[in-house]
Amino acid sequence: MLKANVYVTLKPGVLDPQGEAVQKSLHVLGYEAVEEVRIGKFIEVWMQDTDQETATAQLREMSDKLLANPVIEDFRVELAGAERP
Repeated sequence: MLKANVYVTLKPGVLDPQGEAVQKSLHVLGYEAVEEVRIGKFIEVWMQDTDQETATAQLREMSDKLLANPVIEDFRVELAGAERP
């Protein structure tokens, strides 16, 4: 099995109301040094063994079509290459 991590984040300039709410809450808790919070998604994908080039291409396609909204989100694919425990 091949493990991949997909990180999805909002593009710069896209408003992040959830991040703003977390930032305000952190300030209330006394963490005034926090200047900005951006909320994203972390997705683990397990795939059958395949070569890394094919896996990366498929993961980018999956992310572009379903896992991320390419209009407002960026994504990064990272192959972990680990066996499932």
